[in-house]
Amino acid sequence: MSIINTILLQDLPEALTDTVAVLEGEVDTAQSIAELSVWDLCLKGGLIMIPLALLLIVSIYIFVERYMVIRRAEKEDDTFMKRIKDYILEGELDSAKNLCKKNGSPYARLILKGISRIGRPMNDVLVAIENTGNLEIANLGKGLPWLATTAAGAPMLGFLGTVIGMVEAFFALASAGSAANIGVLAGGIYEALVTTVAGLAVGIVALFAYNALVARINGVMKLLEGKTMEFMDLLNEPAE
Repeated sequence: MSIINTILLQDLPEALTDTVAVLEGEVDTAQSIAELSVWDLCLKGGLIMIPLALLLIVSIYIFVERYMVIRRAEKEDDTFMKRIKDYILEGELDSAKNLCKKNGSPYARLILKGISRIGRPMNDVLVAIENTGNLEIANLGKGLPWLATTAAGAPMLGFLGTVIGMVEAFFALASAGSAANIGVLAGGIYEALVTTVAGLAVGIVALFAYNALVARINGVMKLLEGKTMEFMDLLNEPAE
Protein backbone atom coordinates (compact mmCIF):
# COMPACT_ATOMS: atom_id res chain seq x y z
CA MET A 1 0.00 0.00 0.00
CA SER A 2 2.80 2.41 0.78
CA ILE A 3 4.29 1.85 -2.70
CA ILE A 4 0.91 2.56 -4.33
CA ASN A 5 0.45 5.72 -2.28
CA THR A 6 3.93 6.89 -3.24
CA ILE A 7 3.16 6.38 -6.94
CA LEU A 8 -0.17 8.20 -6.64
CA LEU A 9 1.45 11.13 -4.86
CA GLN A 10 4.08 11.36 -7.60
CA ASP A 11 1.42 11.34 -10.32
CA LEU A 12 -0.88 13.81 -8.54
CA PRO A 13 1.04 17.03 -9.46
CA GLU A 14 1.11 15.99 -13.11
CA ALA A 15 -2.63 15.29 -13.07
CA LEU A 16 -3.37 18.61 -11.44
CA THR A 17 -1.18 20.40 -13.99
CA ASP A 18 -3.00 18.73 -16.87
CA THR A 19 -6.40 19.59 -15.36
CA VAL A 20 -5.46 23.25 -14.88
CA ALA A 21 -4.17 23.44 -18.45
CA VAL A 22 -7.42 22.02 -19.75
CA LEU A 23 -9.49 24.45 -17.68
CA GLU A 24 -7.38 27.42 -18.83
CA GLY A 25 -7.83 26.36 -22.42
CA GLU A 26 -11.59 26.16 -21.97
CA VAL A 27 -11.67 29.61 -20.34
CA ASP A 28 -9.61 31.12 -23.15
CA THR A 29 -11.91 29.53 -25.71
CA ALA A 30 -15.00 30.86 -23.92
CA GLN A 31 -13.52 34.33 -23.71
CA SER A 32 -12.61 34.35 -27.40
CA ILE A 33 -16.15 33.29 -28.26
CA ALA A 34 -17.77 35.82 -25.93
CA GLU A 35 -15.69 38.78 -27.10
CA LEU A 36 -17.52 41.15 -29.41
CA SER A 37 -16.14 44.47 -30.62
CA VAL A 38 -18.10 47.71 -30.58
CA TRP A 39 -17.93 47.84 -34.36
CA ASP A 40 -19.50 44.37 -34.62
CA LEU A 41 -22.28 45.48 -32.29
CA CYS A 42 -22.91 48.56 -34.41
CA LEU A 43 -23.16 46.42 -37.53
CA LYS A 44 -25.69 44.17 -35.83
CA GLY A 45 -27.87 47.18 -34.99
CA GLY A 46 -29.26 47.36 -38.52
CA LEU A 47 -30.31 50.35 -40.59
CA ILE A 48 -31.46 52.33 -37.53
CA MET A 49 -27.79 52.80 -36.63
CA ILE A 50 -27.29 54.99 -39.74
CA PRO A 51 -29.58 57.88 -38.66
CA LEU A 52 -28.28 57.57 -35.10
CA ALA A 53 -24.71 57.94 -36.37
CA LEU A 54 -25.72 60.97 -38.43
CA LEU A 55 -27.40 62.54 -35.40
CA LEU A 56 -24.26 62.00 -33.34
CA ILE A 57 -21.98 63.54 -35.98
CA VAL A 58 -24.21 66.59 -36.47
CA SER A 59 -24.60 67.08 -32.71
CA ILE A 60 -20.83 67.02 -32.16
CA TYR A 61 -20.33 69.49 -35.02
CA ILE A 62 -22.96 71.89 -33.65
CA PHE A 63 -21.49 71.71 -30.16
CA VAL A 64 -17.93 72.44 -31.30
CA GLU A 65 -18.99 75.23 -33.67
CA ARG A 66 -21.31 76.94 -31.16
CA TYR A 67 -18.79 76.53 -28.35
CA MET A 68 -16.18 78.43 -30.35
CA VAL A 69 -18.66 81.19 -31.26
CA ILE A 70 -19.88 81.59 -27.67
CA ARG A 71 -16.33 81.55 -26.35
CA ARG A 72 -15.44 84.48 -28.60
CA ALA A 73 -18.58 86.30 -27.43
CA GLU A 74 -17.52 85.84 -23.80
CA LYS A 75 -14.23 87.65 -24.27
CA GLU A 76 -14.30 91.06 -22.64
CA ASP A 77 -12.11 94.11 -23.22
CA ASP A 78 -11.67 95.78 -19.85
CA THR A 79 -10.78 99.14 -21.44
CA PHE A 80 -13.70 99.19 -23.89
CA MET A 81 -16.30 100.96 -21.76
CA LYS A 82 -13.77 103.46 -20.41
CA ARG A 83 -12.84 104.50 -23.96
CA ILE A 84 -16.52 104.68 -24.95
CA LYS A 85 -17.17 106.91 -21.93
CA ASP A 86 -14.33 109.23 -22.87
CA TYR A 87 -15.52 109.52 -26.48
CA ILE A 88 -19.13 110.23 -25.48
CA LEU A 89 -18.21 112.82 -22.86
CA GLU A 90 -15.99 114.54 -25.43
CA GLY A 91 -18.75 114.41 -28.03
CA GLU A 92 -16.77 112.16 -30.40
CA LEU A 93 -19.63 109.84 -31.31
CA ASP A 94 -18.07 108.79 -34.62
CA SER A 95 -14.94 107.60 -32.82
CA ALA A 96 -17.11 105.67 -30.37
CA LYS A 97 -18.98 104.01 -33.24
CA ASN A 98 -15.72 103.07 -34.97
CA LEU A 99 -14.45 101.53 -31.74
CA CYS A 100 -17.61 99.41 -31.48
CA LYS A 101 -17.28 98.24 -35.06
CA LYS A 102 -13.63 97.41 -34.54
CA ASN A 103 -14.38 95.41 -31.40
CA GLY A 104 -17.04 93.30 -33.15
CA SER A 105 -18.31 91.57 -29.99
CA PRO A 106 -22.03 91.18 -29.15
CA TYR A 107 -21.84 93.78 -26.36
CA ALA A 108 -20.04 96.17 -28.74
CA ARG A 109 -22.96 95.89 -31.17
CA LEU A 110 -25.32 96.69 -28.30
CA ILE A 111 -23.37 99.81 -27.43
CA LEU A 112 -23.22 100.77 -31.12
CA LYS A 113 -27.01 100.59 -31.30
CA GLY A 114 -27.28 102.69 -28.16
CA ILE A 115 -24.86 105.32 -29.49
CA SER A 116 -26.87 105.58 -32.71
CA ARG A 117 -29.95 106.40 -30.58
CA ILE A 118 -28.31 109.12 -28.48
CA GLY A 119 -30.52 112.22 -28.43
CA ARG A 120 -33.76 110.28 -28.25
CA PRO A 121 -35.70 109.54 -25.04
CA MET A 122 -33.87 107.19 -22.70
CA ASN A 123 -36.64 104.61 -22.95
CA ASP A 124 -36.21 104.46 -26.73
CA VAL A 125 -32.47 103.96 -26.31
CA LEU A 126 -33.02 101.14 -23.80
CA VAL A 127 -35.60 99.41 -26.01
CA ALA A 128 -33.26 99.56 -29.01
CA ILE A 129 -30.43 98.03 -26.98
CA GLU A 130 -32.67 95.28 -25.57
CA ASN A 131 -33.94 94.36 -29.03
CA THR A 132 -30.39 94.11 -30.31
CA GLY A 133 -29.47 91.98 -27.31
CA ASN A 134 -32.33 89.59 -28.04
CA LEU A 135 -31.08 89.20 -31.61
CA GLU A 136 -27.54 88.55 -30.40
CA ILE A 137 -28.70 85.84 -27.99
CA ALA A 138 -30.84 84.28 -30.72
CA ASN A 139 -27.81 84.15 -33.02
CA LEU A 140 -25.73 82.49 -30.31
CA GLY A 141 -28.46 79.89 -29.82
CA LYS A 142 -28.48 78.66 -33.41
CA GLY A 143 -28.36 74.88 -33.49
CA LEU A 144 -29.58 74.42 -29.93
CA PRO A 145 -33.07 73.26 -31.06
CA TRP A 146 -31.33 70.51 -33.03
CA LEU A 147 -29.48 69.35 -29.92
CA ALA A 148 -32.69 69.42 -27.87
CA THR A 149 -34.52 67.43 -30.54
CA THR A 150 -31.69 64.90 -30.76
CA ALA A 151 -31.60 64.50 -26.97
CA ALA A 152 -35.29 63.58 -26.98
CA GLY A 153 -35.55 61.83 -30.34
CA ALA A 154 -32.45 59.62 -30.43
CA PRO A 155 -33.57 57.34 -27.55
CA MET A 156 -37.01 57.00 -29.17
CA LEU A 157 -35.36 56.08 -32.46
CA GLY A 158 -33.28 53.52 -30.60
CA PHE A 159 -36.41 52.05 -29.00
CA LEU A 160 -38.00 51.82 -32.44
CA GLY A 161 -35.02 49.80 -33.68
CA THR A 162 -35.27 47.52 -30.65
CA VAL A 163 -38.97 46.87 -31.21
CA ILE A 164 -38.32 46.05 -34.85
CA GLY A 165 -35.48 43.74 -33.81
CA MET A 166 -37.67 42.01 -31.23
CA VAL A 167 -40.33 41.38 -33.86
CA GLU A 168 -37.70 39.87 -36.14
CA ALA A 169 -36.31 37.74 -33.27
CA PHE A 170 -39.69 36.25 -32.39
CA PHE A 171 -40.47 35.74 -36.06
CA ALA A 172 -37.20 33.82 -36.43
CA LEU A 173 -38.07 31.79 -33.33
CA ALA A 174 -41.50 30.94 -34.68
CA SER A 175 -40.09 30.07 -38.10
CA ALA A 176 -37.50 27.72 -36.56
CA GLY A 177 -40.28 25.35 -35.48
CA SER A 178 -38.93 22.28 -33.70
CA ALA A 179 -35.38 23.57 -34.10
CA ALA A 180 -36.17 26.64 -31.98
CA ASN A 181 -34.05 27.11 -28.88
CA ILE A 182 -33.13 29.78 -26.40
CA GLY A 183 -30.01 30.61 -28.41
CA VAL A 184 -32.05 31.77 -31.38
CA LEU A 185 -34.17 34.05 -29.20
CA ALA A 186 -31.24 35.35 -27.12
CA GLY A 187 -29.24 36.19 -30.22
CA GLY A 188 -32.09 38.18 -31.72
CA ILE A 189 -32.79 40.03 -28.47
CA TYR A 190 -29.22 41.18 -27.81
CA GLU A 191 -28.91 42.39 -31.38
CA ALA A 192 -32.17 44.27 -31.03
CA LEU A 193 -31.01 45.97 -27.82
CA VAL A 194 -27.99 47.44 -29.59
CA THR A 195 -30.11 50.25 -31.06
CA THR A 196 -31.45 51.13 -27.61
CA VAL A 197 -27.93 51.47 -26.26
CA ALA A 198 -26.89 53.55 -29.27
CA GLY A 199 -29.97 55.78 -29.02
CA LEU A 200 -29.42 56.42 -25.32
CA ALA A 201 -25.74 57.18 -25.90
CA VAL A 202 -26.51 59.71 -28.64
CA GLY A 203 -29.26 61.26 -26.54
CA ILE A 204 -27.00 61.64 -23.52
CA VAL A 205 -24.27 63.30 -25.60
CA ALA A 206 -26.78 65.73 -27.14
CA LEU A 207 -28.34 66.52 -23.75
CA PHE A 208 -25.03 67.33 -22.07
CA ALA A 209 -23.94 69.40 -25.09
CA TYR A 210 -27.21 71.34 -25.01
CA ASN A 211 -27.01 72.11 -21.30
CA ALA A 212 -23.35 73.13 -21.56
CA LEU A 213 -24.09 75.60 -24.35
CA VAL A 214 -27.16 77.00 -22.59
CA ALA A 215 -25.08 77.64 -19.46
CA ARG A 216 -22.48 79.56 -21.46
CA ILE A 217 -25.16 81.55 -23.31
CA ASN A 218 -26.62 82.54 -19.95
CA GLY A 219 -23.20 83.86 -19.03
CA VAL A 220 -23.15 85.97 -22.21
CA MET A 221 -26.62 87.29 -21.34
CA LYS A 222 -25.37 88.47 -17.96
CA LEU A 223 -22.45 90.16 -19.68
CA LEU A 224 -24.78 91.97 -22.09
CA GLU A 225 -27.05 93.06 -19.26
CA GLY A 226 -24.08 94.44 -17.36
CA LYS A 227 -22.83 96.40 -20.36
CA THR A 228 -26.33 97.74 -21.00
CA MET A 229 -26.69 99.04 -17.46
CA GLU A 230 -23.21 100.53 -17.60
CA PHE A 231 -24.01 102.33 -20.85
CA MET A 232 -27.34 103.66 -19.57
CA ASP A 233 -25.62 104.97 -16.42
CA LEU A 234 -23.09 106.65 -18.69
CA LEU A 235 -25.81 108.46 -20.61
CA ASN A 236 -27.30 109.75 -17.37
CA GLU A 237 -24.04 111.24 -16.11
CA PRO A 238 -24.04 114.46 -18.18
CA ALA A 239 -27.57 115.25 -16.99
CA GLU A 240 -26.62 115.03 -13.32
